[in-house]
Amino acid sequence: MSNRIQGTTGLIGLIGDPLKHSRSPHMHNSAFDKLGLDYVYLCFEVPKGELKNGIEALKTFSAKGSNITFPHKQEVLKYLDDISEDAKIIGSVNTIKIDPETKKITGYNTDGRGFIASLDELKIPFRKQKVVLVGVGGAGRAIAIQLAYEGVGELCIKELNKDLANEIKETINKHIPNVNVKILADNEETLKEELKNACLLINATPLGMKGRESLCVISGPEVLHKDLFVYDIVYDPRETLLMKYAKQAGCKTTNGINMMIWQGAIAFKIWFDIDMPQDYVRQELFENSNRR
Repeated sequence: MSNRIQGTTGLIGLIGDPLKHSRSPHMHNSAFDKLGLDYVYLCFEVPKGELKNGIEALKTFSAKGSNITFPHKQEVLKYLDDISEDAKIIGSVNTIKIDPETKKITGYNTDGRGFIASLDELKIPFRKQKVVLVGVGGAGRAIAIQLAYEGVGELCIKELNKDLANEIKETINKHIPNVNVKILADNEETLKEELKNACLLINATPLGMKGRESLCVISGPEVLHKDLFVYDIVYDPRETLLMKYAKQAGCKTTNGINMMIWQGAIAFKIWFDIDMPQDYVRQELFENSNRR
């Protein structure tokens, strides 16, 4: 980010805990620089139980909006004045916009829409197909419901928290009843069997992320098949253990960079009603990764 903060500079925030590894500031501040917008994007580490104070602080500082991340995506619902229809069904919010005059807050969820946009950009066929999703906490929740909205043929969910998995299944059955949702048992044999005729495997758990690089949702490449596309929404490191196993099995893969950029671009559009310069932002993020 260039040294351009001044008395007129507007504020966009990111509220969550922890935030030290977030790339959102680099992404949005690069976009502000490119477009000449007099705004700055800053992280605010707000621990669980302090979200109300964090939201009030944003209003006091006349912030235009904020991203909301772990562990606040569901708790923030209590502090909204309005919510988009998709976020209401998903039951979580990752983006808020604050009206400058009334200070009313509207909540949105860009995780699921960003994920679908990245699938379409990569030309990954998934509509009317079978998809296996591991993990439906956090962004996985939005991904599951958005996949159902977009017409996936069958959605198989593997999640340790069975109450959460069943709650999401019930939500999909209520709002999108034509989608078949299956909750998988917690064993690799079941996962391998379901993957045989699936087109897409998605890891939406933290396994494999920085600090957990040795962890993976599968034990090895033999669980996969070469016609499967493997999508790991982890983006740091750029190549996870799951992606390495997938390449050994002959699968095509991607990490979470594209989803991160797309969900950020959708939030950017909500705040400013203009398009984020995605090609420029992607170049900035990749160059930054290569320099480290």
